Amino acid sequence: MYKYIIEGGRPISGTIRASGNKNAALPCLAAAILTEEVVTLRNVPDIEDVRVIAEILCSLGMTAQQDPQDRSVWHLCGANLNSSSISEEMAGRIRASILLAGPLLARTGEVTLPPPGGDVIGRRRLDTHFLALEGLGAQVQADGVFHLRSNGLTGAALFLDEASVTATENALMAAVTARGETVIENAASEPHVQDLCRLLNGMGARITGIGSNILHITGVARLGGADFALGADFMEVGSFIGLAAVTRGELTIENADPHQLKMTRIAFAKLGIRWECEGSTVHVPAKQDLRVVPDLGGMIPKIDDSPWPGFPPDLTSIVTVVATQVEGTILIHEKMFESRMFFVDKLIGMGARIVLCDPHRAVVSGPSRLTGSQLTSPDVRAGMAMVIAALCAEGESVIRNVYQIERGYEHLTRRLKSVGARMERVSVAE
Repeated sequence: MYKYIIEGGRPISGTIRASGNKNAALPCLAAAILTEEVVTLRNVPDIEDVRVIAEILCSLGMTAQQDPQDRSVWHLCGANLNSSSISEEMAGRIRASILLAGPLLARTGEVTLPPPGGDVIGRRRLDTHFLALEGLGAQVQADGVFHLRSNGLTGAALFLDEASVTATENALMAAVTARGETVIENAASEPHVQDLCRLLNGMGARITGIGSNILHITGVARLGGADFALGADFMEVGSFIGLAAVTRGELTIENADPHQLKMTRIAFAKLGIRWECEGSTVHVPAKQDLRVVPDLGGMIPKIDDSPWPGFPPDLTSIVTVVATQVEGTILIHEKMFESRMFFVDKLIGMGARIVLCDPHRAVVSGPSRLTGSQLTSPDVRAGMAMVIAALCAEGESVIRNVYQIERGYEHLTRRLKSVGARMERVSVAE
């Protein structure tokens, strides 16, 4: 177990390289189940969630090896897959264990999957996953553990009851080797879903409509190996942009895939935050005029999340803490998870002026003078928001349960120290 000790009040300055997309890495790792050949993934973030999924794959008989020369590269092979039953302990360690349902069902015809674990950010229903798999011909039973069986999946017309990212990914992985044609309507279209589609096509799948909400899949008899590089983690890039702005620092972010930041740019502009792009690099200038831009008529503006290409839900925690350092008032509306906004009580304890209207909406007025505090990370994004708050606060902060943060942010202490953060990662007794 570790904690962060952070001394705030110092501008961030320098250059940092964006990691690969965590939310693309996990389904792409799962997709390696679908073939007996080697799948090589590049630009994979070196984070705990990736290691946990790799460990689960190995427990099923696969090989999953991190390249000793380049830790962003993984080599996976499912030639010796010999099990489709995931242990309760392993499933409970990570939400993304649900992503193994589709490819295991397609490859072996049966899956035993205990309920997945994950962040405590509210109810995260699984119905959409199993309805989609049932639509392709699976039989699903639940008795505290999910049992899925199939005598062969068949393509179908699927309309998802919500644009769930992971349900779309599960349906895709099940459909690529199903007999016939599959159409997935109301599909998620986030960059990580697009990455999965491109990997699957590189393995021999036939998927069209990539980047839209209607995906067409023509089933193929088998998939082969592939060598695929993941795109940048736009949630990490957004976090670093917010950090640079509120510490009044100057930051260059390399390998940032700026084309994924269009709605993030619009939302951050409401807080007076701007950046410049050159190729794949984002540059955040120093000492910006952080001021809320009112809506027409002088109305209080709103930042709200929605499915892609809307503002990413995973950045609502980040934009909330950023707003505490901006002059003016803004409404933050997190529509998807009823517990994600509860972390704001910790920001209020640091001096932030926030009114939590209900589980989904918070009114933030700034700028607020934050002071160091004792904090505990409840989930990946709220934990990163606490890091940002601590780095712009006066005095020392201690953040515990940083395992949650490091599930999604690669080597965070080392990387932030390289751009001037006064931050230490310290071992603590369990």
